[in-house]
Amino acid sequence: MTTTTDHTGDRTSDPSGDRRRVLQDALGLLKDREETAARLLDSSAKHSFDPDKELDWDAPLVDGAYYMPPELLSLYDTPLWKRMGEEQRVELSRHEAASLASLGIWFEIILMQLLVRHIYDKPLTSNHVRYALTEIADECRHSMMFARMIQKVGAPTYPVSRLNHNLARVLKTVSTTPGSFACTLLGEEILDWMQRLTFPDERIQPLVRGITRIHVVEEARHVRYAREELRRQMLTAPRWEQELTRISCGESARVFSLAFVNPAVYENVGLDRREAVAQVKASGHRREVMQTGAKRLTDFLDDIGVLRGVGRRLWQSSGLLA
Repeated sequence: MTTTTDHTGDRTSDPSGDRRRVLQDALGLLKDREETAARLLDSSAKHSFDPDKELDWDAPLVDGAYYMPPELLSLYDTPLWKRMGEEQRVELSRHEAASLASLGIWFEIILMQLLVRHIYDKPLTSNHVRYALTEIADECRHSMMFARMIQKVGAPTYPVSRLNHNLARVLKTVSTTPGSFACTLLGEEILDWMQRLTFPDERIQPLVRGITRIHVVEEARHVRYAREELRRQMLTAPRWEQELTRISCGESARVFSLAFVNPAVYENVGLDRREAVAQVKASGHRREVMQTGAKRLTDFLDDIGVLRGVGRRLWQSSGLLA
C-alpha cells in the first residue's frame, strides 16, 4: 500500500479536515472524501424510505410462507432438517428471522455510537459529517423497522448473550476509527448478501421482502461510505492502530459468527438445543453459506491489508474465512 501526493504538491487542508493528498492502495486511487459524501447525500435524497409509510403493516401474514429462504436457515440440509415437517421448517424461519433482526438492532445501535464518535472532531459543515448524520438517521429507522417486524410476526426478541453484550461494550469504547469501520462492514455486508437473496424470493412473506428491499437499498450507501473510509484509514493511521484494527476486526468476526443465531431459537420450535447446535457446527452447507456471504468482504479486507497475522487467524477460527 502506498500514499502519494498530487503533482502540485498541495498539502493544504480541505473542508473535511483531510490534507490534500492522492491516496492509493492495492485497489487503486481513493476518491476525494468530500466528493464521495456528496454523491451519497444525493443518493440518499433520491432513494430513502419511511418504513412506517412504505410498508403495509396491517396486511395479514401469508399462511405457509417462509420468513427467510430455507437455504439460508442454519439447519438446512442437516439430519434434523430432513426429519422436520414443512410447518416446523416455516416456524424455524420465523424465529431465525426474529433472531437475525434482534442481532441487527444490537449491531446498529453499536454502529450509531461508533459513527457519532467518528464525527465528533470533524468539521460540522462538511459533506462527510452530513452523510454520517444521514446514515445515523437511516439506522434509527432500520432499528425501529426490525423491532416492528419482530412484533408483527409474533416472535420473541433474541438478545445476544450477556458475555457478547459486554464484549461489544468494551469494543465500542476502545475501538479505533479504522476498527470501527471494519466492524461496520462485518455487520453490514454478510446480512446484505443474505437480504439480496431474500427480497426477490416469492416463497418469502411479502412484509419481510419489503423490509429487506428497503434495507438493501439504503445499506448499499453505508457500505460504500465505510469501505472508502476504511481504505483511507488503513493508509493514514499509525502502525499500532492498523495492527489493533486487524485484531479487533478478527475478534469481532468470531463473536459475530457465534451470535448469528440465538440457540434459544431451536428450543422455541420444539428441537433439542444441544443436538441442533452440534448439527449446525458440523454442517458443511452452513459453513459454505457463511463463507460465501462473507467472501466479498474478506476479499476486500485482504486487499487492503486487514487480514494479516493474528487477525487472519481469528477470522479463520470464526468460520467466515476458509
